Amino acid sequence: MSKVYVHPLPVRFWHWTNVILFIGLIVTGVQVRYLDLFDYMSFGTAVTLHNWVGFALIANFCIWLLFYLFSDRNQAYHPEFNIVKLTQASFEQAKYYGWGMFRGEHNPHRIDPYHKFNPLQRTLYQILMLFLLPLQFATGILMWDIKRFQAVVDMVGGIRVVSTVHVLIFIFFVFYLFFHPYLATLGHTPTAHIKAMVTGYEDVEEEPAAPVAS
Repeated sequence: MSKVYVHPLPVRFWHWTNVILFIGLIVTGVQVRYLDLFDYMSFGTAVTLHNWVGFALIANFCIWLLFYLFSDRNQAYHPEFNIVKLTQASFEQAKYYGWGMFRGEHNPHRIDPYHKFNPLQRTLYQILMLFLLPLQFATGILMWDIKRFQAVVDMVGGIRVVSTVHVLIFIFFVFYLFFHPYLATLGHTPTAHIKAMVTGYEDVEEEPAAPVAS
């Protein structure tokens, strides 16, 4: 194994701050949405905390966005426009996750500072970070001050549409928050990827030596 510096400090700061803020949003959001089922804080307190945590999450997202906009490490999020190549690479990665890793096979994706995501991860994070999260922010801001944004709310179909989209994305992120820790245990040890998000260094398998011609 060799150590490769994959996660710079701003990314690690963003990641762990994101974890805390997401948990805060889920806790307060559940109280706001399902008032009849939960009563661990008042409705007014839940709304106020939800709004403040939401704006903190937007600010944290801006840290992530600014870092990658002005860093050559944004290659990690570059899409693969060759559909055949993307499909083949995704299939190989899915095959590894499905049974290859249980048979001791090598991960087909080799991590480096500019390609830290495998094809499946890259596609997922493109959807999460560039579509779903901004859409969640937009719907949240519209509901934060409905009177101010009434024209926009009406234009997109009314408050019921805005609220439904917000809740559906919220449900998706709840499931993701449970699924993500499992994925984090799929390194060469169960804690390898978690430690990497603390230290910044990923343990990467050495390339197999090329056979020596006789």
